[in-house]
Amino acid sequence: QVHVVESGGGLVQAGGSLRLSCAASGRTSRPYVMGWFRQVPGKERDFVAVISWGGSTSDYADSVKGRFTISRDNAKNTVYLQMNSLKPEDTAVYSCAAREELGFTTSPSSFDYWGQGTQVTVSS
Repeated sequence: QVHVVESGGGLVQAGGSLRLSCAASGRTSRPYVMGWFRQVPGKERDFVAVISWGGSTSDYADSVKGRFTISRDNAKNTVYLQMNSLKPEDTAVYSCAAREELGFTTSPSSFDYWGQGTQVTVSS
């Protein structure tokens, strides 16, 4: 079992930046694919970014490409999401997730462990 806890959310003006962190604990000795997702009330959870175990491969939703960067530090069991040039439409609860299977996927249902989420609000 892996537990993940997000932090770093908050209120920021449009054009600003935030860095989210996702700290993993528990059975972290085995490799995991890590992903970030976001959700607004009344809508389904959307894929944002995913990163491989070694960190060499990543993928992004089209809506965040060029603005967001996912990275990981396995020595610290932490995954990051650097968000730049934020827009009001980026407002959502951002959640981190871990996947035991190492194949890449953007489907939330393919991830096994989830954090509680952190709120990101971008004002116009």
